[in-house]
Amino acid sequence: MTEQQREGAAPGAIRVMVVDDHPMWRDAVARDLAEAGFDVVATAGDGEQAVRRAGAAAPDVLVLDLNLPKKPGVQVCKELVGADPALRVLVLSASGEHADVLEAVKSGATGYLLKSASTEELTDAVRRTAAGDPVFTPGLAGLVLGEYRRLASEPAPAAGAGEPKAPQLTERETEVLRLVAKGLSYKQIAERLVISHRTVQNHVQNTLGKLQLHNRVELVRYAIERGLDDA
Repeated sequence: MTEQQREGAAPGAIRVMVVDDHPMWRDAVARDLAEAGFDVVATAGDGEQAVRRAGAAAPDVLVLDLNLPKKPGVQVCKELVGADPALRVLVLSASGEHADVLEAVKSGATGYLLKSASTEELTDAVRRTAAGDPVFTPGLAGLVLGEYRRLASEPAPAAGAGEPKAPQLTERETEVLRLVAKGLSYKQIAERLVISHRTVQNHVQNTLGKLQLHNRVELVRYAIERGLDDA
């Protein structure tokens, strides 16, 4: 990251941090994002450095490689999202292995893009990730939704007799949750319900809070377990 990259960012620009252990690739991605109008607030070349610098730089979006020295990318993602649930993580990886994709999503990543993506695809993915939309290289979204369904088919732990009743969701929150479970992006949900993108995000955040869930993975599993994806 250079001072020129920071100076080129517009006021209120999306704050991005790039983490990759290959200096030339890392610098190229940071440069492309800066030229597209993002505020590249930090870069890092290993997992431990990423955790330290992200805490100080407070990015909106972390563009993260999985194969990092000192601490793997999935652990970096888990720690940072655990510390700040508002942080969005877009994995940018050379690996399209299903196990890597699912592990990244379970650790808290919002999206997963292959390094073969074009600059335009990357910049669009960062914008959508910042907005809270799940972004995946074509073909991977179906894989992730399929894993949600598999997890939901597993027996849930038996509820204890003394556990409180499940919190009540409003009709609109249930409607939004149903569409999330069907795999729609926040933008698609907003268009379907004729409400703003921000309103969709607010409904999702309220639902997460009521259900004491932490991320979209848990939310979709909750919805599928209750058959909302077939409603």
